[in-house]
Amino acid sequence: MRLGVLDVGSNTVHLLVVDAHRGARPLPAYSHKAELKLAELLDEHGAIGPDGVDRLASTIREARDVAEDKGVEEILPFATSAVREAANAESVLSRIAQETDVKLEVLSGEDEARLTFLAVRRWFGWSAGRLLVIDIGGGSLEIAYGLDEEPDAAVSLPLGAGRLTSGWLPGDPPDPEHVRALRRHVRAEIARIVGVISRFSPPDHVVATSKTFKQLARLAGAPGSGEGLYVQRELSSDSLEQWVPRLAGMSAAERAELPGVSEGRAAQLLAGALVAEGAMDLFGIDVLEVCPWALREGVILRRLDHLRSA
Repeated sequence: MRLGVLDVGSNTVHLLVVDAHRGARPLPAYSHKAELKLAELLDEHGAIGPDGVDRLASTIREARDVAEDKGVEEILPFATSAVREAANAESVLSRIAQETDVKLEVLSGEDEARLTFLAVRRWFGWSAGRLLVIDIGGGSLEIAYGLDEEPDAAVSLPLGAGRLTSGWLPGDPPDPEHVRALRRHVRAEIARIVGVISRFSPPDHVVATSKTFKQLARLAGAPGSGEGLYVQRELSSDSLEQWVPRLAGMSAAERAELPGVSEGRAAQLLAGALVAEGAMDLFGIDVLEVCPWALREGVILRRLDHLRSA
């Protein structure tokens, strides 16, 4: 069957169309995305303003129409931190459902961590052993650990690259004192949950997902996206430590000229790098591998599992 997963995130609204069947891996058929930067549309009260809701409704309506044009039988729509943390989330969800006939499932941070972990487990298989999975989104950071398909620990922190950029790094390039303050904040937040993971056995394989990690790995010399999904891509702590000060001294326009860095994500790459560096340092990670599957694939796999059990 042809499924469409509609991801309303803090940065983009992304429709991924896949051909999915029982017992087979989902095959991407079409991708449609719009850069909305929903987290930046919150007002001083933490609510999504009328203009933001209008833009969100229009974007979802367009994605719905694209899904119909591509022959999608079922849309799996979900929203993450930008919507779940909005002060007016309930009214926004109600209006979206009324105007677009799309009922968004709002995932908790722990749900995001669990579903991303499921996708990573399926990608690497049982031979990967104990997995530690790290995902940096626009609004939050998710970390999960486990041996099975359901993680033993799944945590979420408000350390998304977009959120931190707008709240902590107003300059372009940012003031060094602002960078230092953000670095302290990030590490203090991550340190609070290190014990949740470290009480388990050391992981056999450390994996990262998300656009942030893909871009950082590319800067460190990993193969570009044009070389396909199955090429191994890694990021070392040594490489990351060399790149963080370089990114801190660049403007967003200068970062956008770097290999693998998109113009829309360039501004928040430094904040994402500080989160990645803090996580790798505090968890004692020398090298991690970047997985091409993440939350969207986890949502699809969960749906296919339900089909199998029906």
